[in-house]
Amino acid sequence: MRPLGNILGKEIRELLTPATVLPIVVLAILFGSLGGIIGDVEDEATRPPVIGLIQQDSGELATVVSKVLTIEDEHGNRLSEVVYNGTDIDEGLRKVSAAGGTALLVIPEGFEEDILSNRSGTIKVYWIMKGTGILDTISSASLDGLLGVVDKSLSVYILQNEEMRASVGVTTALNPTMKNETTTFKDKTLEGISPSSISATLSSQNMVVPLIVLMVIIMSGSTVIASMGLEKENKTLETLLTMPVKRSDIVLGKLGGAAAVGLLMAFIYMLGMGSYLNSLQGSAGLDLSDYGIGLETIDLVLVGLTLFLAVVAGLGLCLVIGVFARDYKSAQSLTMPITFLAMIPMFVLMMKDFATLPGAVQAGLFAIPFTHPMMAMNNLMFGDYTLVVAGIVYEAVFATAMMVIAVVLFKKDILVTGRKKRERKKGASWRRR
Repeated sequence: MRPLGNILGKEIRELLTPATVLPIVVLAILFGSLGGIIGDVEDEATRPPVIGLIQQDSGELATVVSKVLTIEDEHGNRLSEVVYNGTDIDEGLRKVSAAGGTALLVIPEGFEEDILSNRSGTIKVYWIMKGTGILDTISSASLDGLLGVVDKSLSVYILQNEEMRASVGVTTALNPTMKNETTTFKDKTLEGISPSSISATLSSQNMVVPLIVLMVIIMSGSTVIASMGLEKENKTLETLLTMPVKRSDIVLGKLGGAAAVGLLMAFIYMLGMGSYLNSLQGSAGLDLSDYGIGLETIDLVLVGLTLFLAVVAGLGLCLVIGVFARDYKSAQSLTMPITFLAMIPMFVLMMKDFATLPGAVQAGLFAIPFTHPMMAMNNLMFGDYTLVVAGIVYEAVFATAMMVIAVVLFKKDILVTGRKKRERKKGASWRRR
C-alpha cells in the first residue's frame, strides 16, 4: 500500500496547486455574487418605487389615480413611496432625486376631460435615471407595473359609473391613459423616451467593446502564457536568452506578436458579432443620435486608445504570469485567472452602472485595466471625459509597470529554473549527505 500512497500523494500535490485552485475559488465567488445579485433583484422588485406626485387636475378620475398611487395593498404595503406631493415640477424633481427616487408623475389639467371625450388621458412621467445596468432599471419597471394598476383601476371606475360608461368608448375605457415620458440622465434631458429603452439600446451597442477585450485577452493571453511554458519545456527559451538580444526586445517582441494575432482573431470574430448587433439595434427602432447622444471623432480615438492600452496591459500581465509556468501543462491553468479578470468587470457592469456601485467595488473595478474600455463608450456618449481620461492614464501606468516587471524577470534565473530557492535547499541537503 505504501507505493500506492506515494503515487497518490504525488499526483495530488501536482494537481492541487494554486494555479488549479484559484480558478475554482474565483468561480465560487462569482456564483456567490450572482446569488447576491439575484437576491438584490428580488428585493428591488418588491420594494415600492419612490416617486413624486403633482395633481393639476381636480376631476374624479385624477383623484382615482392619486389614491391608487398612495393606497396600501391587501398586505398593508404601500404601492409607492411618495416623497413629494405639491405643485412645482422643478422642486418635485429635486426632492425625488435627493431621495434616490424613480420619477415625478404629473396629472395635467384636462386629464378627465380627455377621457370623457373618448381620448386617453395623459400622465406626464419625468424619469430620473440612475444608471444603465439591469439592476438600475428595476425601479422604473416597477413603476411601469404600478401605472398598469392605475389603468385597471380607472377602467373599473369608468365601467361602474353609468354616466361615464355612456360617454366613454370601450377602447378608451380599457386603455384610459397614455404616458408622456421625459428622462433625465447625466445632466441630459431626453423627451419621449424611457430609461428601459435607453438601457436596452446602450447595452446592445456597448456589448461590442467588452467582447473584443474578452476575446483578445483569452486568445492572445493564452498564447503568451502557453508559449512561455512550451519554450521552457523544449529548452528553446534558454537558447534565446544566450543570444546577444536585449531582454526588453524579447519582451516587446512577444507582446507585439501576441497582440497582432489576438487583434486579428478578435476582428474576424467581431465581424459576425457586429452584424448581429446591428440587426438587433435595427429591430429596437431607437436611434440615440436623434436625441443628441453619440460619439464624435475624438470619442472614437479615446475608445481605441483605451482598448489598445487594455490589451497591452493584459498581455504584459500574461507575460509576467507566464514566467512562472514550469511547462506547457502548467501554463494552461495559468490562463484562467486572466480570463476571470476580464469577465468580472463585464459581468458587474452589465448588472450595475459604474456610477451606482459602492465605493469599494468602484475601486476594485478601476484597478482592473480591462474595466476602462468596457465603460468608455457609455461615459463618452454622455460627455463624461474625466473617468475615461483617468482610466487611460491608469492603463498606461499599469502597462508600463508590467513591461518593466517582465524585463526584470527575464534577467533573473527564475525565468528558467522556476523554483530557485527550493533547488538550492535540495542541493545543500544533498551535499550534507
